[in-house]
Amino acid sequence: MSSQVFEAPRQGLNPRQAETVEKLLAAGLEELRAVGHEALTVRTVAQRAGVSPATAYTYLASKNHLFAELFWRHLSGAPAQSPAGGTATARLQATMRALTARIVEEPALAAAVTPALLGTDPDVERLRLKIGGEFLSRFEAAMGDQADAGVLEVLVLTFSGALLQAGMGLMTYDQIAERLVAAVDVIMRGN
Repeated sequence: MSSQVFEAPRQGLNPRQAETVEKLLAAGLEELRAVGHEALTVRTVAQRAGVSPATAYTYLASKNHLFAELFWRHLSGAPAQSPAGGTATARLQATMRALTARIVEEPALAAAVTPALLGTDPDVERLRLKIGGEFLSRFEAAMGDQADAGVLEVLVLTFSGALLQAGMGLMTYDQIAERLVAAVDVIMRGN
């Protein structure tokens, strides 16, 4: 079943529906922290939220949709303040560190979102595009007047690739921050 909720937060939802969505998301994060992403099901989230599974599936197309929505909200909940002053390289490096730190704040969510974002669910695809757009806009703001479409694309690919590597267990989310800082230095040398 396709989600009707998340295009814009609470757009088109009455207060009761919006409350149900918030209960499901809060329960989803609690369940994720308690049992991990592999054991979590939409049914167990519904039970924790005190709603029927049918109600949960009205708003959540799948557990991957839940993970992507939770990640989007977690990511977008952090202010997109680009560091002032310094070079574009220094601002980008600070932005990479800030984004990585935000992801590390919720380790269970970080572990869940990588496989979730690789799914083909249309609700996940929409959120995947929003998440990528958020990365792009933060990098663009950090670059300021020096923003170049090609460099921005490489930065998004680099950041996404680092997240994927951490998600695959090749390095920790903590380790990718410093590797991303080094990568920004290399990328910006040619700019």
